[in-house]
Amino acid sequence: MLRTHTCGELRITDIGNHITLCGWAQRSRDLGGMTFIDLRDRYGITQLAFNMEENPILCDQARKIGREFVLQIVGVVRERSSKNIKIETGEIEIVCSEIKILNTSLTPPFTIEDETDGGDELRMKYRYLDLRRNTVRKNLQLRHKMAQQTRSYLDSKEFIEVETPVLIKSTPEGARDFVVPSRMNPGEFYALPQSPQTFKQLLMVSGFDRYYQIVKCFRDEDLRADRQPEFTQIDCEMSFVEQEDILNMFEGLVKHLFATIKGIDIENMPRMTYADAMKYYGCDKPDTRFEMKFVELNDVLKNKGFKVFDDAELVVGINAKGCSEYTRKQLDELTEFVKKPQIGATGLVYAKVNLDGTIKSSVDKFYDADALKKWQDKFDAKPGDLILILAGNADKTRKALSELRLEMGTRLGFREQNKFSCLWVLDFPLLEFNEEENRYFAMHHPFTSPKPEDVSLLETNLGAVRANAYDMVINGVEVGGGSVRIFNKDLQKKMFSVLGFTDEEAQNQFGFLMNAFEFGAPPHAGVAFGFDRLCSLFGGENSIRDFIAFPKNNSGRDVMIDAPSSIDKKQLDELSIALK
Repeated sequence: MLRTHTCGELRITDIGNHITLCGWAQRSRDLGGMTFIDLRDRYGITQLAFNMEENPILCDQARKIGREFVLQIVGVVRERSSKNIKIETGEIEIVCSEIKILNTSLTPPFTIEDETDGGDELRMKYRYLDLRRNTVRKNLQLRHKMAQQTRSYLDSKEFIEVETPVLIKSTPEGARDFVVPSRMNPGEFYALPQSPQTFKQLLMVSGFDRYYQIVKCFRDEDLRADRQPEFTQIDCEMSFVEQEDILNMFEGLVKHLFATIKGIDIENMPRMTYADAMKYYGCDKPDTRFEMKFVELNDVLKNKGFKVFDDAELVVGINAKGCSEYTRKQLDELTEFVKKPQIGATGLVYAKVNLDGTIKSSVDKFYDADALKKWQDKFDAKPGDLILILAGNADKTRKALSELRLEMGTRLGFREQNKFSCLWVLDFPLLEFNEEENRYFAMHHPFTSPKPEDVSLLETNLGAVRANAYDMVINGVEVGGGSVRIFNKDLQKKMFSVLGFTDEEAQNQFGFLMNAFEFGAPPHAGVAFGFDRLCSLFGGENSIRDFIAFPKNNSGRDVMIDAPSSIDKKQLDELSIALK
């Protein structure tokens, strides 16, 4: 080994020891008679000291060392006269007797420190330098621990980790596939898996009753902070189980991760139906760190002469407790917020329950004191509360109010990153109607089982069929989801028919799975967690890119290696591909 210790392990108890360290020069300070260099590796930082009087040649050499030079030093540990309590090695320094430059470095394009001066795109271009920063390194260490503890929990529950293929068959449902041309089969293509869904079901047919895999998946879709074209899932499947078995098993996994990674005991994990989530929070992944539930107001606000309310399909609001002292400027800011194109509301109505108990609204012209008292009763509003109301199309209004609720939660400090609220959302619609294509699509995937009591509705009312499906939501983020699968071939055939597949199309796309079901498929169910999202949630960050070693940007590009890129015409010819 070129070193005896790392740059993060020496302490006051090591004083007097002769040691050898290797690392990168993070910064240097020339104080005339003394020169100091901070030497960094993945374990920490150690201060090196060079004395001009004691060793002028070595001190002069140290002065010429630039940022990010790779060094090997030999020296003796001594106590620092000026201690640095911010780092673990801050009580000691190394009096150097030898220094060897293992490699020089260009001046880096940004500072390799926790608070860097590099922007996102620049840091992505030089990601190998960005990975030297403590903050990024700690994120990847967290990811490593999350993977370790996931495997530890699932291994203890007798799950088997099985790798499934990466080059598979393209399917028409879901997001766009990334496709890979086959040189040996001209004109034909593989697809990269959006998930190992069909393979894990085949493993259940094969008798592997508890499967898992921490697996790469691929989706060719528009990107944002919590999406990447390639991402990682904790993918799981179980046989001979019902929905409650899955919920208990993977509730256990999430509790185990919180306990072992964060030291947090998650005591309970409530269940909420999709219908209630939409009714009370306006979305299927509610942030339950705070209340502020929706209150529907059609019965007390419509038909009073106020056209905005009278013409609305839905009038609904929230109670922002303690906010009645909001100024006109603050209320105007909220109005502008809900009118943003991405929010979509046309305006905001408010009512203040003043500290003296009186009520004042922005539409007093249409509602007298008795009417406003009914508003107060509906919201159980107390003196000091602020009622915020939106109206319009039911779906759009719920969506807009959901965004306003989250905005108020943020303003009031309810959405703390170190506070966690977990729940299961259940009973999703099995199907969703696409008006452009004039047909139903599977909300999850074609293998999701309808609830047994709703199977008859497949003949009469497709929009009312509920799925045996469930999502894990933490702090308003969907971190995982799954379903009980269809294992009966007749029901699966019916499902394909509902989705518009002919028998021939279903056989062509999924015949391998349907054929497997002819050989004794067990009842089975599964779930998949977004591993990148879990890591970012545990790490207290909004973007999953901070927890991926080499992520893509928002255009799906790797700006470090400049991918995707064009390929040679010879390669295109071999693949029987002609570009326009």
